[in-house]
Amino acid sequence: MQTPFSFDLVIAFGLLSAFLLLGLLFRAKIPFFQKYLIPSCLIGGFLGLIVLNSLPVTLNIEQFEAFTYHFFVISFISVGLTAFTDKGEKAEGAQLTVKGVARGAIWGGVIEGMTLAVQALIGSSLVFLFAFFGLELFPTFGFFAPLGFMQGPGQALSFGKVWEGFGFENAATIGLVFASMGFLFAFFVGVPLVNWGIKKTKGKGEKIVLSDTILKGYFPKNGERESTGNQTTHSANLDSLAFQAALVGLVYLMTYGFIRVINLPFSEAFGRLNWGFAFFYGLLVAMFTGWMMKRIGVNHFIDEGTQKRITGWSIDFLIIATIFAIKPAIVIKFIVPILVIGMVTGIVTTCILVYFGRRLADYNVERMVLVFGTCTGTLSSGLLLLRIVDPDLNSPVALEAGMIALCAMPFVLTSMLLINAKFLFGWEIWHIMVAFSAILIIGLAILKLGKFWLKPAF
Repeated sequence: MQTPFSFDLVIAFGLLSAFLLLGLLFRAKIPFFQKYLIPSCLIGGFLGLIVLNSLPVTLNIEQFEAFTYHFFVISFISVGLTAFTDKGEKAEGAQLTVKGVARGAIWGGVIEGMTLAVQALIGSSLVFLFAFFGLELFPTFGFFAPLGFMQGPGQALSFGKVWEGFGFENAATIGLVFASMGFLFAFFVGVPLVNWGIKKTKGKGEKIVLSDTILKGYFPKNGERESTGNQTTHSANLDSLAFQAALVGLVYLMTYGFIRVINLPFSEAFGRLNWGFAFFYGLLVAMFTGWMMKRIGVNHFIDEGTQKRITGWSIDFLIIATIFAIKPAIVIKFIVPILVIGMVTGIVTTCILVYFGRRLADYNVERMVLVFGTCTGTLSSGLLLLRIVDPDLNSPVALEAGMIALCAMPFVLTSMLLINAKFLFGWEIWHIMVAFSAILIIGLAILKLGKFWLKPAF
């Protein structure tokens, strides 16, 4: 029977929602998932991938790719708007930790920049090695290591889609597979890493007990619950959630127009690449919008709590859509280079974080696991690992999380340009590898000069 309207997008969103809820159920009932704190979006994503590819149904993978891309941009827009909310009074004693927080953020930003460079060098080197043994891969295949692990599924998909226009077949799917491998490292390696760090620093008798709320992933019926946010508009006029969502939608519309305008003077090839940076332009436009609202005295309409929930909502759906968009046939075709590059990247990333994390003067385990989770998954992964060693987030490390992204920005933006330098500037891969080596050396120099590279503390 012919339907009066197209239901394709609604059905796709419904499938994501159904398996997200199923993931919540599995997390609540299965101790294995609780032990490693596997989030519902990851559980539901792999369940959906298995179930839907086992049934005689045809899925429109492009719809899930589109969800991944747009949720990624939305998450950055909501973060940008949150930066200009009225946050009220500072926490008691916050001024006392400003220097420590700043140093922790600088360390985290430099480590993230260095790790990104190392991941790029690993991926590109292994592509050359595969070519030596007769397996020819697309030249930028190895750059999915930093895109998937460090930058996450949204960035891997964005550039993957762009690279398909330059002849890299199925690049989007390959990028999403690397991102999924990163999440597996974040939790299956991250949780044992946290426990090891706790034993080393606090002794074998010390044991962190996580609440059932964290383990099972939901608040009990009669337990204390956290507030989502505050209403800034009256529901008799405009629902507050609708207003916060409308702000995000407006910024996205402005971002779309901004990219279209700046693409006008440039070539079609540059324009395709530029759409891969939509997340960054969205962040800039959101921050400009928040700044303008603050200038005219209406930034109190932006609610920090609700915008944070929009960020979390978009990341959860982003991750599950990422896994849904994977094409098993492509994974099988490239299974050897994907596994080799992914495993080497994950192992070396772990070694880097352990080596430099042990050489911090204070909060070494907390900072180590926060950045490890971010370098393999997303900031949410890092914060989840942090809560194992610091359940109430009493340490200043949680405050450093946002500042780390800011400190890492020069490294990240430079690296994103380098990853696309073959298409933007016609560089050969070995030219790009030299540039990444320079970034690594700069990062090491900053750690040494900043006295972040001390003797092992544990």
